[in-house]
Amino acid sequence: MLHRIKLLEFNTVEMVELEGLSVVVDRVVYQSDMDTPEDRPHCFAYFITISNNSNIIFTIKGRKWVVNEADGNKTVVEGDGVVGMFPELEPGESFDYHSFHLFSGDWAVATGSYIGVDGKGRTVITRIPEFRMDVPQPLD
Repeated sequence: MLHRIKLLEFNTVEMVELEGLSVVVDRVVYQSDMDTPEDRPHCFAYFITISNNSNIIFTIKGRKWVVNEADGNKTVVEGDGVVGMFPELEPGESFDYHSFHLFSGDWAVATGSYIGVDGKGRTVITRIPEFRMDVPQPLD
């Protein structure tokens, strides 16, 4: 599938979704014992696996996350690499990592994508499945 995403005002780059490249959200865990700022008291750790089951090498160059919170706040996180690295995945290889998100409301929903380049020099995008972070409510 081919997507055109406008970059800057005059440039358009073609992005390919590489068949066999996938992202799985393995776990989402509420971290009640974390020291957090008062304005963002809820911490969730999330565990991600990126798998390259295609027949071509793929290198992650960047990511973009969008997190929508119950209180209407929206956080957009984008930047180079993933957890400070630029993983290169040969066919059949996977890369897993974990990170976290802090927020203030009762819940948040995250989604996003990784952008990279394949062995043919094409810009590749792979979607991060949407996942929800629900703050546990105290039992009465």
